[in-house]
Amino acid sequence: MTFDPGDVVYGADPFKGSDYARPWLVISNAAHPFQGNQYIVLALTTRTWHEGLLSITDSQWIDGGTPDPSRVVPWSVETLDESDIDHWQGTVTASLVDEAVDELETFVGSE
Repeated sequence: MTFDPGDVVYGADPFKGSDYARPWLVISNAAHPFQGNQYIVLALTTRTWHEGLLSITDSQWIDGGTPDPSRVVPWSVETLDESDIDHWQGTVTASLVDEAVDELETFVGSE
């Protein structure tokens, strides 16, 4: 299965080790040279400890969802191989993806 920007997938969490998994927001698109085999993703969390997290409202879920209210961590970027993904969990709006990518851009590049 190929995932698109806005898909939320559940898969390996390399930050915590091989026995851990979490939901991820796919932000890579067809321009990614390995789209379908590898994805650029942002972590989702249920924690509320930081102001910069982007809450996902019920209206931003197009399909599926998470069992608990979740937030996008725009500075927690990773690449996942297709084999690291256990399953698709849902899809969020393009406007949330755009907001998350805009926030990510504030953390990278020249100022």
